Amino acid sequence: MDYLIRAVRADEWRRLKELRLAALADPVADVAFNQTLEKASALPDEEWRERARRSAEGREIVTFVGEDGGGRWGGMVTAFVEGGGAGPAVDIVGVYVRPECRGTGLARGLFEAAMEWAWGLSEPVVECVRLWVHEENGRAAGVYRGLGFVASGRTMADPKNAAAREVEMVVRRAA
Repeated sequence: MDYLIRAVRADEWRRLKELRLAALADPVADVAFNQTLEKASALPDEEWRERARRSAEGREIVTFVGEDGGGRWGGMVTAFVEGGGAGPAVDIVGVYVRPECRGTGLARGLFEAAMEWAWGLSEPVVECVRLWVHEENGRAAGVYRGLGFVASGRTMADPKNAAAREVEMVVRRAA
């Protein structure tokens, strides 16, 4: 199936909210996301409006969605500029593809759009794109490796469970 990959528009906050809540209701949400369905469901509509507005601006953060021919959103990925660490980077968060859309190439399309956005930034010039993946989320880690991400060697405790680890994966800017 072909998808139109594009940034969320400011007036699409309800659709953004619906897709995020679907992601958090997914059976693997406990290892895929740090936010809970309960907390996201309790956010006021103004928070969702602001998220969509900021994405539409596309300066510091953008959420890309994959829209099928019928206008249904099959997945999303959010990319934002992070200045800490060894220099400016773009972090990828909120990666989700609906179960019926997995294996269709949608994840690749979403990541390609996020990477193109990251490498196209002129201020700041980004040196790497990174993400964190739960040590027990092998399916996601495999997808990320297939997209060119490699483990950086850095890990951190899972914010929801200090006994579990998250692994940083990165793609560095080509010379």
